[in-house]
Amino acid sequence: MREQQPVKDAPGWRTWLRALGPGVITGSANDDPSAVATFVQAGALYGYGMVWTAPVVLPLMVTVQEMSDRTATATGESLGALVRRRFGPVGRFLTAVLLACLLVANVVNVAADLMAVGQGMQLLGLGLPQVWAPVAGIAVGILLVTGSYRTVARVFTWLCLALLAYVAVVFIAGVHWNEVLAGLTFQRLSPEPQFWGLLAAVFGTSVSPYLFFWESGQRIEELRLMPEGGENPLADPDLPDGLAQRRRRQQKIDVVAGMTVSTLVMFAIIVATGATLGQQHQDVNTAAEAAKALQPLAGPLAGAIFALGFIGAGLLGVPVLASSACIGLTGLTGRDWGFDRSPRKAPLFYGLLIVGLVVATVVSMLSTDAIGMLVLSATLNAIAAAPFLVVLLLIAGSKRIMGERRNSPLSNVVGWFTAVIMAVAGAFAIWSQFAH
Repeated sequence: MREQQPVKDAPGWRTWLRALGPGVITGSANDDPSAVATFVQAGALYGYGMVWTAPVVLPLMVTVQEMSDRTATATGESLGALVRRRFGPVGRFLTAVLLACLLVANVVNVAADLMAVGQGMQLLGLGLPQVWAPVAGIAVGILLVTGSYRTVARVFTWLCLALLAYVAVVFIAGVHWNEVLAGLTFQRLSPEPQFWGLLAAVFGTSVSPYLFFWESGQRIEELRLMPEGGENPLADPDLPDGLAQRRRRQQKIDVVAGMTVSTLVMFAIIVATGATLGQQHQDVNTAAEAAKALQPLAGPLAGAIFALGFIGAGLLGVPVLASSACIGLTGLTGRDWGFDRSPRKAPLFYGLLIVGLVVATVVSMLSTDAIGMLVLSATLNAIAAAPFLVVLLLIAGSKRIMGERRNSPLSNVVGWFTAVIMAVAGAFAIWSQFAH
């Protein structure tokens, strides 16, 4: 057996940089056009009434994503594969049904994201969204199947930084901080059903079930690329103590950094749109209207800056959405999966992926209400989140599967509290659809 080299900790800032991986990509993908549109609507319609959601969802997001990530590093298996170990035939069947529903919801979300990319291109003056939406869908599909997506994903991630322009707007748009404080302390709640339906969508796009499977799956793919990994990634118990501890620390840094950036963008969008569009309680129906919130910072360039962020977030979010349920279903059935596999080695994974992308591309060509569909997809995530959280918690809390890395009492408390919140959000989402 090859002798293990002693593990040396890198200097602080290098440790942080090396740690950034699936968690940061997950955080960036979490602010996809569906999330951006939902946050814009929240600020535009209700001012600072929903700004309190940002500090509330951050610990929930960190806990859930860390849990998803930990299931991968503790076992060396994806979340879908762990469902097979944790549950009997009935539990597996119910999870498969949930994953099939998630696949349908993700198709709606992918279609909305492709429409958002098309609207972003229109804002740049490059043509009609009905043309660019299918072009984006075909291009992303080719990149995923050929294995080239990892390279260009870095470009998409940098484009997402354009959304940080909302952070700058917060400081120059004449924000009424006393009103923000009132919003943070739950003083600006509204009795309208639309308010509570939109609130459910905000939670749904923040604690999204597709991210559980993506986080777990991407961590497994990352472990496969490590020298000590390979076809069967090593779980923490199989590693030297020093290396396992360093990997745990980097995992936490990655998740916390990704979720913090995601929540910062969420807070900034709600406050910035509340300070601008929210003064007239303006309903936002197009990307051009959403871009107006950036005018205090960018003036005539507001549309271009918003378009770049919208395009980057859409192109980064599409593969996450398209593949997450596919990762779960193929892992559940014991089939091979992953972008590091060829289509010949993982036919079911790529088959589901391609079918989902084709259907989403067709839908994106037929629909015209991009913002409405983006908010709808967030609402569907709110309804689906609680059942998947229960599945995740039963796996992450299992001593038989997770060993010493099972959930701590604090993780269990926060995790089950999150499941209850998402169950309530799902109920509000359903109620609001019938209360109009």
